[in-house]
Amino acid sequence: MTKFEDVSIVLCGEAGQGIQTVEEILVQAVKLGGYNVFSSKEYMSRIRGGENSTEIRVSSNRVMTYVNRIDILIAISRGAINHLKDRISNDTIIMGDEDTLKDIKMPSLIKIPFLKTAKAIGGPIFANIIAAGALSRILNIDSQIFNECITAMFGRKGEKILEGDLKAGEEGYKVGEDLIQSGKFNINIKKDPQIRDELLLNGTEVVGFGCIAGGCKFMSSYPMTPSTPLQTFIAGNSTEFGMIFEQAEDEIAAINMGLGASYAGARSVVATSGSGFALMSEAVGLSGMIETPIVIYLAQRPGPAVGLPTRTAQEDLKLALYSAPGETPRAIFAPGKFEDAFYLTHHAFNLADKHQIPVFILSDQYFADIYYNLPDLNLDEVKFQKYIVKTDENYKRYEITENGISPRGVPGYGDGLVVVDSDEHDEEGHITEDLNLRNIMVEKRLYKKLKGIEEDVIPPELIGPSDYDILAIGWGSTYGAIKEALDNLKNDKTAFLYFKQVYPLHRETKNYLEKAKKTIIFENNAQGQFANLIKMETGFEIGEKSLKYNGMPFSVEEVIETLKDIMELL
Repeated sequence: MTKFEDVSIVLCGEAGQGIQTVEEILVQAVKLGGYNVFSSKEYMSRIRGGENSTEIRVSSNRVMTYVNRIDILIAISRGAINHLKDRISNDTIIMGDEDTLKDIKMPSLIKIPFLKTAKAIGGPIFANIIAAGALSRILNIDSQIFNECITAMFGRKGEKILEGDLKAGEEGYKVGEDLIQSGKFNINIKKDPQIRDELLLNGTEVVGFGCIAGGCKFMSSYPMTPSTPLQTFIAGNSTEFGMIFEQAEDEIAAINMGLGASYAGARSVVATSGSGFALMSEAVGLSGMIETPIVIYLAQRPGPAVGLPTRTAQEDLKLALYSAPGETPRAIFAPGKFEDAFYLTHHAFNLADKHQIPVFILSDQYFADIYYNLPDLNLDEVKFQKYIVKTDENYKRYEITENGISPRGVPGYGDGLVVVDSDEHDEEGHITEDLNLRNIMVEKRLYKKLKGIEEDVIPPELIGPSDYDILAIGWGSTYGAIKEALDNLKNDKTAFLYFKQVYPLHRETKNYLEKAKKTIIFENNAQGQFANLIKMETGFEIGEKSLKYNGMPFSVEEVIETLKDIMELL
C-alpha cells in the first residue's frame, strides 16, 4: 500500500492518443474536487506518433512547478515506459493496458484491460477516458464532478460521442474502485472546499488576461509555437473585449502592423518566438526611432533556427536585449508566477505608453503551458494610465522635453499634425541631417528616457532570510522550482533572489549579490545569459552557474541537489 500526500501522476502515450485531452479533464476535475493541482507537458513536434507526457501534481499544498518524481504512471503506449525510464523509480506504480504491455514484466506494473474495455464501448479512442476515470476514483473525486468535466469537454461533439465518453468514465471508476479495494493505493491528500472556487489558468491565459487589463486593442502576429496559444486567446476574446486580431503574412508585417495601430492610438501587442522575433528586430528600431510604443510577447524555445520547437528554454534574453539596429531603450520583463504574469503584462502596456518604447514579456514553452490554481487576481491593482494628449495647431510630435518624453498625440485627436519619420527628424517629425540636432535627438530618446525607465524598474524579490550566506538567483520560469526547493530545504542561511524584470537592472542588484558568501544562478540556457548581463551591468561575477539546455525545465529535485552541493562548500 502506497500513501500519497503530494502525488505526481504522469500520463504518457503517442501523439493522437488524447493525452492532452485527459490533462484538461483531470486538472479541472481535481480542482473542482477540492485539491491543489499543477500540470506540465512535454511533447514532440509531430501530429502522430512519438511519445508525449503530461505530469499532473495533486497536493494538499499549493504546487506550481515540475518534479522529476513519478508516483503513478499511466502508460498508454508501449514506448511510454522506455521514454520515461530515467524518472521511474522502485516506488513508481505503473498502470497500463494489458495487451499493449503484455511482454513487459515489472513488479510495479498493473495491467488493466483499457483497450478491451474501450473497444466494447465503441473504439480504442475511449481508452484515455477510462484511465482518467480510474485516476479520478483513486483521487476520491466525486463522479458527478468528473461527469460534468466530461460533458463540458465533449458535449459539443454530439450525443453519441458524449454518451460513449460518459460510459468510459464510468468504467474507469470501476477500475479505480477495484484498485482501491486491492490495497495498492491510499491517497491521503487534504481537500479544501474553497479551492473549487479558485481560478485555474495556464501561463498563456494569464498573460492574455494581462493584455486585456492593460487595455490591449490590437494584436497582429504570425503563428509560431509556443506563442500561438496567446494569439488564439486574443482572437477568441476579441469580440467580447473590443480587440482586433490580425494574422499577418509574416512576422515583419505583424510588428509593423502593430506599430501602425499604435501610431493611430491603439495599444498593441505582437506574439512570437525566437526565429520569428529575429525577423521583427528591425521594427524594434523603428519603434525606438518614431517613439511609438509596442508590447512584444516573446515565448522562448530552444534554438537556433527551428531548434526544438515544442520544448522550453531561456535562450532569447540576448536577442531581446540587443535586437534592432542603432541604440534603442527598452524594458524586459520575465514573470515566473501567474500573479506576476498578469500584473507585469498589464504594467507593460502602461510602461510602453509612458516612455513610448518597446517593452518585452519573456515567457517560454514551459511557463506558457503549465496550469495551476490560484485564489484570485486583484483587479483593483490594475489601472489604465492614459498618456495620449489632445493636440493643437502648434503640436510638435518630438518636442524636446526635460525627461525626453514628448507629448504623444495621435491622428484625428485634436488639431495638430502628427508626423513620424524613421529617418532622423526634427521636433515636428520632418527629416533632417542637421548633425547637432541629431545629437539632441539621441540624448532625448536614449539617455533621458533610459534614466526615466530606470526610475520605474521593479526590484528583485528576496525570498528567504535577509542574513543569507548562499544566494540562489533566478529569473522567469525557474521561479517555481527554486522556490519549492528552498521551501523543502528549510535552510536559514539560503535565500532566493528572483528577478521579474531583467532589464534594466534595479540599482540594488549588486548590494544583494555582494552580501552573499556564495552565489549560484539557475538558467535554461547554455551561456548563463542573465549572469553575463549582471556582470556587464554591475561588474559582479556570479560564482556558480547551473545551466540546463536540453529543452526541459529544472525540476525541484535538481535544484535541491545543486544547492546541497553549494552548502557543503561553506
